[in-house]
Amino acid sequence: MTASSTPAEHPFARVAPALADYTQHVLFGEVWERPGLSPRDRSLITVASLISLYRINELPFHLKKALDNGITRDELAEVITHLAFYAGWPCASSAISIAQRVFDEAGI
Repeated sequence: MTASSTPAEHPFARVAPALADYTQHVLFGEVWERPGLSPRDRSLITVASLISLYRINELPFHLKKALDNGITRDELAEVITHLAFYAGWPCASSAISIAQRVFDEAGI
């Protein structure tokens, strides 16, 4: 979901329109726009959390968002490598496969 998309365009809006609205307005509006952290920092934290928690459904979206927020391919690879020792090899291995697909789609 992008900042310009509407809740009705959210992938799960047909099933849970209120959740789509909360996602757009609360999460990506109020939470992501708080001044305490930059969008880049929020992306690093989010990607690291998703990898560590093995949240592979959400990871592609947030890897793309991280790239949009100025995090480089090399930095994302470094995050994944670092997390192999803290979150476990399977989490990192899965994240690498997902990251490769995202990088291929982005042409980087």
